[in-house]
Amino acid sequence: ARIGSAPCTRRSPRITVEGLRAGLKAQGLEEGRGVTLDIRFTEGSYDAFPAAAAALVRANVDVIFTLNEAATRAAMAATTTTPIVFALVGDPVAAGLVREVARPGGNVTGVSSLRTELVPKRLETLKAVAPGLRRVWFIYPADDPASVAVLQQARMAAQPLKLELMARAVRTPEELARALKAVRSGDGLLAPDRTPTLDIPNQVLQTSLAARVPVIFGATFWLGFGGLISYGADYHAEGAQAARLVAKILRGARPRDLPVESANKIALGVNLKTAKAFGLTVPRAILLRADEVIQ
Repeated sequence: ARIGSAPCTRRSPRITVEGLRAGLKAQGLEEGRGVTLDIRFTEGSYDAFPAAAAALVRANVDVIFTLNEAATRAAMAATTTTPIVFALVGDPVAAGLVREVARPGGNVTGVSSLRTELVPKRLETLKAVAPGLRRVWFIYPADDPASVAVLQQARMAAQPLKLELMARAVRTPEELARALKAVRSGDGLLAPDRTPTLDIPNQVLQTSLAARVPVIFGATFWLGFGGLISYGADYHAEGAQAARLVAKILRGARPRDLPVESANKIALGVNLKTAKAFGLTVPRAILLRADEVIQ
């Protein structure tokens, strides 16, 4: 069997591919022993996804494994018959990748990172670490339907926490820069997940570190670059979980009959070095629950 994948070269997709390898091995499908992984690296360029997906279809792979919404859309545009299994997709229904979680339909299924569902817990965690917060910003790409679903959830979750939610949809680097300049000392930020354009999470990180603005990310990946806290699906575990779906397909199952699964490992991360620099004391309850703590 041949499994094609077209991730970019950032650390997070590499971790997920390693999870896929480990998951396949656990299913008795070890690479080099009846299974070949055809990985198409795209050097971080989302524009390269269509060509990479088309190349995998021409190579006649048995399954295409995609990482994020843009890669999945590229694969869907390239084929309506080759099975596609996705990971690192925050809200597959809102993104338009599947009709519904229980009955995805077509040739696509995968693992949802629960981007929308985890918003209330992210805001709650951010407020616990920075109890003085009164206003939180959510800056997101205007052309991303999944971000609209996140925004709706964030508005509802902010009210009981006595947080004012400030939302800005941006289309250009200039709009992004203006939105970030509006963030004031004492504000907080709810970082979006990976974005195909503008690199919003990285810009949010830079603003956070420069202005000591508390921000919560969706993955522990960002803690290594100075991010304060994170709460979201574990990248490696998502790959391993997706491997089980891949194995079922290789053994005869159809993607349309395999419900989209929710990520089964959610990780909380804290960067104590950044917290100290921001003058914040992380509650003991958070530290006891944390899966990763950077000193």
